[in-house]
Amino acid sequence: MESVQAIKQRFGIIGNDPKLNRAIEKAIQVAPTDISVLVTGESGVGKESVPKIIHQLSHRKHGKYIAVNCGAIPEGTIDSELFGHEKGAFTGATQTRSGYFEVADGGTIFLDEVGELPLTTQVRLLRVLENGEFIKVGSSKVQKTNVRIVAATNVNMFEAIKKERFREDLYYRLSTIEINLPPLRDRKEDIHLLFRKFASDFALKYKMPTVKLTDDAIALLLKYRWNGNIRQLRNVAEQVSVLEHNRTINATTLQHYLPNTGSNLPAVVNNSKSESDFSSEREILYKVLFDMKSDLNDLKKLTMELMKNGSNSDVQKENEHLIEKIYGDDKDEEFENAVEDLEVLTIPEHVQAKEDEPEQVEDKYHFAEEIEEEETLSLQDKELELIKKSLERHNGKRKLAAAELGISERTLYRKIKQYDL
Repeated sequence: MESVQAIKQRFGIIGNDPKLNRAIEKAIQVAPTDISVLVTGESGVGKESVPKIIHQLSHRKHGKYIAVNCGAIPEGTIDSELFGHEKGAFTGATQTRSGYFEVADGGTIFLDEVGELPLTTQVRLLRVLENGEFIKVGSSKVQKTNVRIVAATNVNMFEAIKKERFREDLYYRLSTIEINLPPLRDRKEDIHLLFRKFASDFALKYKMPTVKLTDDAIALLLKYRWNGNIRQLRNVAEQVSVLEHNRTINATTLQHYLPNTGSNLPAVVNNSKSESDFSSEREILYKVLFDMKSDLNDLKKLTMELMKNGSNSDVQKENEHLIEKIYGDDKDEEFENAVEDLEVLTIPEHVQAKEDEPEQVEDKYHFAEEIEEEETLSLQDKELELIKKSLERHNGKRKLAAAELGISERTLYRKIKQYDL
């Protein structure tokens, strides 16, 4: 069995961090078996190196090694890419195609960003992990494959399972052995070492002297958070190597290549924000609607009192709390204007005589609604004709006519008033 140091040299892995060494040790130990492995860690930490180590140290090293970026394949075609399809299985399937699991038979498949797989594809993948069987898209024939699956993700799998974006049974199938790679900010001693390696590589590539960092630049380099991890560090080393004429880089110069250097505090991400926000907005909307309904009922009640009693002072005295609620600080002036607007309204005798009959409720709300000035839609001649016919058929009863026309009684009343029917 090769040593950790030999493996790092063989695969170009830089660093001596204990967590990194432990991850490589686990990869070496699990390589001779066919156990499924899940590699976890942030984006840019170098997760793609682990499956290569596992494949090269396994008995499958002479078989095919296929790396698949699950997040880069459209959802509609990923089943075809992984499992293949039959001719005519879907539009554009002009010939039978072998999928990755068929091509890699006897080898290793690396499923990068496995957390992005659609749920339907997860079901198919689970079957491959359980008994090595799969079915091509558009086929009914079960095929066998003998592949080693190594998956990687930067997604919080337990959070994804909780939100039903990833199957729990598939997670436990994939993570028989879990190998976690630490973020670059937890490998302080490796940061400058990696920068020097990258700077040396770019100096050779672009045929120019190697850049060197001053002590204050090294301190800034170690202090920075490196959210993009090794990938970001490599990009910074390349930018500095290409753009700077002075090959000695101080902290002031280096700071221009490090975005948001003023804040190195960890960002707090609330994954449940969307659900709680939607719930709060829904509750607020319900409350507003209920308050509007209550205000409308109060306004109708006050209007009926005005129309019945006709005395401004009596009604204002008896309904002081309603007037205060509806008109607020300007209640005196606005209430007087409302009373003046209602002077033209009278209560029909049959309404006053039959307080308890159902039609009385209809007429009360009819007069209450008369004070509401709402913008109406223009009606075509045919619509006017239908309203007339419906009112005649129901002897002028607006409630029945509105139900027949499929509109509210309030809308019908507005239209009657508009056309002076």
